[in-house]
Amino acid sequence: MASSDEPTEVPTDYEIAQQVETRPITEVVEPVGLTEDDLELYGDETAKLTFDAIERLRNSEREDGDVILVTGMTPTPMGEGKTVTTVGLTQAFNHLGENALAAVREPSLGPVFGVKGGAAGGGYSQVLPMEDINLHFTGDLHALTSAHNLVATMLDNHIKQGNDLDIDVNRVQWPRAIDMNDRALRETVIGLGGEATGIPREDGFILTAASEMMAVLCLADDLADLEERVGRIIVAYDEDGDAVTADDIEATGAVTILLKDALKPNVVQTIEGTPAFVHGGPFANIAHGTNSLIADEAARKLSDYLITEAGFGSDLGAEKFMNVVCRLGGMEPAAVTLVASVRALKYHGKDMWPADLDALDEADVEAVRAGFENLDAHVRNLQGFGVPVVVAVNRFPGDTSEEVEAVLDHCREDLGIEAAESTVFEEGGAGGADLAEKLMTAIETNEETFEFLYDVTAPIETKIEAIATEIYGADSVSIGSDARDDIERMDELGFGDLPVVMSKTFHSLSDDASKKGAPTGWDLEIQEVYPSAGAGFLVALTSDVLTLPGLPDDPAAANMDIDDDGTVSGLF
Repeated sequence: MASSDEPTEVPTDYEIAQQVETRPITEVVEPVGLTEDDLELYGDETAKLTFDAIERLRNSEREDGDVILVTGMTPTPMGEGKTVTTVGLTQAFNHLGENALAAVREPSLGPVFGVKGGAAGGGYSQVLPMEDINLHFTGDLHALTSAHNLVATMLDNHIKQGNDLDIDVNRVQWPRAIDMNDRALRETVIGLGGEATGIPREDGFILTAASEMMAVLCLADDLADLEERVGRIIVAYDEDGDAVTADDIEATGAVTILLKDALKPNVVQTIEGTPAFVHGGPFANIAHGTNSLIADEAARKLSDYLITEAGFGSDLGAEKFMNVVCRLGGMEPAAVTLVASVRALKYHGKDMWPADLDALDEADVEAVRAGFENLDAHVRNLQGFGVPVVVAVNRFPGDTSEEVEAVLDHCREDLGIEAAESTVFEEGGAGGADLAEKLMTAIETNEETFEFLYDVTAPIETKIEAIATEIYGADSVSIGSDARDDIERMDELGFGDLPVVMSKTFHSLSDDASKKGAPTGWDLEIQEVYPSAGAGFLVALTSDVLTLPGLPDDPAAANMDIDDDGTVSGLF
């Protein structure tokens, strides 16, 4: 199947998922050492891991499994299959008789009904039940939305009830949140004055996945750590410029109560019956872009290999995974799978903005070769961390053998690294066996030592420059006067030693979405620097990254339907 140049017709993701005879989750987790007592059941197929089970695993003397990070080259707007690869690769390891678990993020309803669709994988490499995971699942996203908005309403109520903290209403930092794409809510005015409607001020909404509350949940160790992180979230500044926190407005306890169940990792199964954690979902162009640390910690104690993914291209998700997640979580990757696709290479080779998806379906091996500079930049960046890199060429049905072989040959002959064709979408675990074997060999033979990109105690400007020049390929960095004032304030607040999360477009290695390949000779502009004090990192804004996307011309929601018998169509 994989070697044919003819497109292969496969059922839809939903149809494939419905054909699978799933097992009770209590049976699925038995081979990795979990019992029913370790689970809080959400029906037969889904569960949460209890805090008692997490603590038992944390104290276990079992050696942690190796971490394999799945990341990608700069993607097209449709994505190139990182989640498919993560799920399929986990199945492939188990297909080979190895003990591997997947840990991926939960989908946000915004993308589900927008452009990209869900985030449960696809084809024969999905996590199940896909329709539940892509929709309401166990309610984590709803709990986060409610917790975020509780802080907002407590803040406005404090201002309304006399403002004892002397909060400057023009320096409120905490917007509202919604788990749905809605451009009309990006900027709003709230309160009409008077006793009934509250004090007027400018406000707005962000997507729940873009909230610091999501990052806080995903980086917390336990309930006590979660409560501490929530308490130190900066929600506003007072008239003297001093920070006002969630603790100051007395919101911490109630917010933690709302999040107590959401902190527990969700356990489901892949199409081939492998246990998988699906938990948390911060964006990689705004936050750190990976699933929860608490899920990673549990999975590493239960398996020999943890396969996890980082959002968008390696310049965003993987860089943040290395410098933020690994630093805060005390772990390091044993290897990295860099997902490439013929489609994405042509996207860069044709220097296409915006993407013409129909043109990307046309066979064009020269355009594929022209796109290698983007792939090469991602490989070099990842190798700079001292980890072995294996490229996964995620094959789409219309890809020709000549195009796929061109990518494989380039990786092996020009870059000197291993690469494998991945057909996990069509073939499940069997389609990733070659990739899994190459990763195991890479781990066993690696002689490099993992290194962070920067010293976290370095000046904030130095950390920003390291990411800009060594990861993005910028020649220089321009920090505006407002951003310099922000950096000075961060130092005064004691945040100078925090890692930096860059907020940047995911459409390009540069800060200009229209620039494809590996742009050179450009200057990165920093517009603002602000703290995510609860999460434990600083955010540097490089451009106008949307924290609340809008729906496209043809939203995925417009093509969805449900029959009288409950059969869903159009969900992917």
